[in-house]
Amino acid sequence: MKHLESMEQFEELRNNGKTIFMFSAKWCGDCRFIEPVLPEIEAKFTDYTFIHVDRDQFIDLCQQQDVYGIPSFIAFENGKELGRFVSKDRKTQEKIESFITGLK
Repeated sequence: MKHLESMEQFEELRNNGKTIFMFSAKWCGDCRFIEPVLPEIEAKFTDYTFIHVDRDQFIDLCQQQDVYGIPSFIAFENGKELGRFVSKDRKTQEKIESFITGLK
């Protein structure tokens, strides 16, 4: 999964194509829990670009997007929010895939 490098990159990815942003942090245990399954999820949903957003590096973006629990996922297509899986609860591969399937 590619890592977000700038706010300009966020705007570009959000506004062009189908992108899922995963908000996470190095210290987040629940984020580490799902890390091993993320490549498999990416491989199943190739019509989306997956981008990792470091919560500590982009705290202003998290506030702007109302992301207060991590890991959280927000999907966009050409600037329009398709959906969000935002909560403080632990995510599983099945729940993440169900969220993405529900976007279509």
